[in-house]
Amino acid sequence: MDALSRAGPRPRRAAAAASPLPWGRFAAWIDCVCVVTFDLELGQAMELVYPHDFRLTEKEKTSICYLSFPDSYSGGLGDTQFSFRLRQAGASRPCPFQDDGRYNREAPLTLQREAAHYFGYVYFRQVKDSSMRRGYFQKSLVLVSRLPYVNLFQCLLQLIAPEYFDKLEPCLEAVCNEIDQWPPPVPGQTLNLPVMGVVIQVRIPSRVDKPGSSPVKQCNQENLLPAPLVLPSVHELDLFRCFQPVLIHIQMLWELMLLGEPMVVMAPSPSVSSEMVLALTSCLAPLRYCCDFRPYFTIHDSEFKEYTTRTQAPPNIVVGVTNPFFIKTLQHWPHILRVGELRMAGDLPKQVKVKKLAKLKTLDTKPGIYTSYKTFLHKDKTLIKRLLKGIQRKRPSEVQSALLRRHLLELTQSFIIPLEHYMASLMPLQRAITPWKNPPQIRPFCQEDFMKSLEHAGPQLTCVLKGDWLGLYRRFFKSPNFDGWFRQRHREMSQKLEALHLEAICEADIVAWMKDKSEVEIVDLVLKLREKLVRARCQHLPVKEETLQRVSLYIDTIIGSLPEDLQAVLHHP
Repeated sequence: MDALSRAGPRPRRAAAAASPLPWGRFAAWIDCVCVVTFDLELGQAMELVYPHDFRLTEKEKTSICYLSFPDSYSGGLGDTQFSFRLRQAGASRPCPFQDDGRYNREAPLTLQREAAHYFGYVYFRQVKDSSMRRGYFQKSLVLVSRLPYVNLFQCLLQLIAPEYFDKLEPCLEAVCNEIDQWPPPVPGQTLNLPVMGVVIQVRIPSRVDKPGSSPVKQCNQENLLPAPLVLPSVHELDLFRCFQPVLIHIQMLWELMLLGEPMVVMAPSPSVSSEMVLALTSCLAPLRYCCDFRPYFTIHDSEFKEYTTRTQAPPNIVVGVTNPFFIKTLQHWPHILRVGELRMAGDLPKQVKVKKLAKLKTLDTKPGIYTSYKTFLHKDKTLIKRLLKGIQRKRPSEVQSALLRRHLLELTQSFIIPLEHYMASLMPLQRAITPWKNPPQIRPFCQEDFMKSLEHAGPQLTCVLKGDWLGLYRRFFKSPNFDGWFRQRHREMSQKLEALHLEAICEADIVAWMKDKSEVEIVDLVLKLREKLVRARCQHLPVKEETLQRVSLYIDTIIGSLPEDLQAVLHHP
């Protein structure tokens, strides 16, 4: 299908055919759109949820209301954009968009659709308005989605929010109807998404993309009028801009994220707070950050007590805050990053210093990393020199960001490749897989054996950084990120074993096997093969369709060899 036919408006019947449920295509991208306003008597209040039949719980509505407005009054007028993430309250609800889990199977782990959390992408406007009792117009337009596409949704808000604030609900309804015509996000595809007379062109990343490869540039544009607005990435932030005050500490921050350490980001605004938290959690890619994170968090949040209690250790979470009150309530957290406004200057911005937690004073706290953490690895001075040279040569921010992202990617890969190699060695040999026995088990992960393997196959093969790599691995084993990585790899390996077992069955001589078997054994085989077939289809095992069809034929062959009464029973389970 060419770009034009994918981008052009489609008749409602075509949309309905592709997604039989109302708002099915819309829900592939966005769960709902909320409008939050300031009411003199109620404070923040939910003015509108669209589609109207989307059901948010009262707890979710309250959280969205508080998270959609800046927490501390800065006196700033104008428009602000930021994002938040909140836990879904109540039971999971059916989604009109049904893709049988295909998106999550094909998307990178870092971009999977969230199962238990919502992202909120906010466009907040505060302007003087004499017609309002308070003298100000204060309103937020919020896109609520399970997809972590911060660039795409913030770009979408820049197009629709100013128009909405002028024309209100009819405009919003028209935009939602346009989004309901969009094709679903399919990993690996470049899509043209028309909205309000503009075509946004994006490529949805895929799990098979080479990590660190450049996103596909503009394509199929010659047929598109007007020329599309090309987004280089649906999710990647300007890392150089986000990390500019902490560039010399990037090694420390990477380690803290890798180990899933609790961290507070204290920022002057929700924009800075949410960008810094999202930048921090993305710096482990392609490794998934498996801990909780809140790009923007307020004192009204339902988890406030859980995070501020001193009766237990802080949870494994990165939380972004703006209210100075948090300096007092989160003083007991082990790592606190205090940053000022992000400004792109001609020189290297003033770098924050690492300070002792005891120096954390209330309210007038200066920017800095307040921690007693000692890094396992030595600082990479080469990276800082390259970035400094880039500043002197006025290198564009996106080029500096690419340098930084490449450095973090290589660091993560150097750390994770030895783990991948060791994990692969735990897989049973293919010759040990025989058709008529259950597949052999994956051998258990032994930390000490892994540590011994590092002598000849450690990160020193791919990374020049010196330091206590062994100590870093030992600490990593205790983190949720190791647990998440191990579970994912073990699940993939188990599925591969199942697939190899099915292939072994297909290559076996089933008639020869049946010759000396009793009816009970043959019926047992039929039931087991059927169970395997169901599991292969339900779990989408990495098996060719022809293999599954051959197993089906085997089942029919086996049943055909049995007496008619047994055949009747097995044909009608």
